[in-house]
Amino acid sequence: MPMPWTYRHASKEWRAFLDDVKECMSLESDNMAYTAVDAVLQVFRRRLTAEQGLAFASVLPAVLRAIFVKGWDVSKPPLPFAERQALTDESKQVRANHNLTPDNAIEATAWAIRRCTDNRDFERMLTQLPHGAAEFWHVDVADPTELDQRII
Repeated sequence: MPMPWTYRHASKEWRAFLDDVKECMSLESDNMAYTAVDAVLQVFRRRLTAEQGLAFASVLPAVLRAIFVKGWDVSKPPLPFAERQALTDESKQVRANHNLTPDNAIEATAWAIRRCTDNRDFERMLTQLPHGAAEFWHVDVADPTELDQRII
């Protein structure tokens, strides 16, 4: 079996994703962008079972997949989804002393994730997740091609 593309090109995918996030969030450093993305992923995974989380992770590029599952305490029961502002506020509380997460962190992360994943696989996976998951990753764009996968 050939090596999966996402493993062979993990650094290239990660760099493109991180650049998208930094630009969309107007952040200056990779560290700031990583902290915001990690917070958004933690907030999302708190609302999933381990099985649902692994289904979600399976459609992510290799580095994002690793960030998503790192340190996850799967013994805690999933929380319900909430309004976007409450979820954004929650993401700002992750590592609060080192977190400069902007108000658009969820939207920016969703935009960047959609640009680095196969959108058909991503949408199909979201239909298997709890109510609220698709809304969490929803992005409004004038031109849908803006969300086309950049690195194929």
